[in-house]
Amino acid sequence: MTVDSGVRLECAGPVATVTLCRPDVLNAQTPAMWTALSHFSRDLPGDVRVVIVRAEGRAFSAGLDLSLVSGEGTNSFTEMARLTPEESVDRIHAFQMGFTWFRRPDIVSVAAVQGHAIGAGFQLALACDLRVLADDAQLSMAEVTLGLVPDLGGTKRLLELVGYARALEICVTGRRMGAAEAERLGLANLVVPRADLDGAARDLAAAVLASPRAAVVEVKALLAAAADRRYEEQDLAEREAQVRRFRDLAGLGE
Repeated sequence: MTVDSGVRLECAGPVATVTLCRPDVLNAQTPAMWTALSHFSRDLPGDVRVVIVRAEGRAFSAGLDLSLVSGEGTNSFTEMARLTPEESVDRIHAFQMGFTWFRRPDIVSVAAVQGHAIGAGFQLALACDLRVLADDAQLSMAEVTLGLVPDLGGTKRLLELVGYARALEICVTGRRMGAAEAERLGLANLVVPRADLDGAARDLAAAVLASPRAAVVEVKALLAAAADRRYEEQDLAEREAQVRRFRDLAGLGE
């Protein structure tokens, strides 16, 4: 994928790297970027196991490109308001697809976040399974300050990570959180000096790759579904997953 969309995909063996590349506007996001992101899921080679999401420049992403707020063009707020509710819902669903594919059970995604991760930037980081933050990171779910709600798949993940009361407070105030607070709340797996950010993300990817792929896939699927299951259902899912592992390791898998 070319950088014309503001984001590029590079693959090196089992690791793919998605890079936001609009540093001159702090990687402000556009629908073209979300479309490109959704296409990356289709374009990933089958041997990719880890996807690192990073950004050029001093910020991960300052959020929504404000031309969408003030303009009259395609996908602007003005145009979205003129669509029928059904058309607008479908349009937003297409935007969400650029974020939701990171939930795929066959990959583990790692966000490497420096500087501002605001609004859509914060939601992109939340879309990933794991987050490594530079010590200068500033996170904010700022949609409410524009009179909007987070709509790129971030609310459920935020709730799962920090709980209802904290998630509500973060979303309705739009306040900024530094890296230390994000780590304390469970939003960051690791906080490192800015100069070490890319290396730390690569090290985390290498740690994931050190475990057998099929086992990692089963573990991610188990954990991703656990919150919606009763204990008895999760216990059964564990048993069934383990039986599949036994059979696979014995050469009896399908």
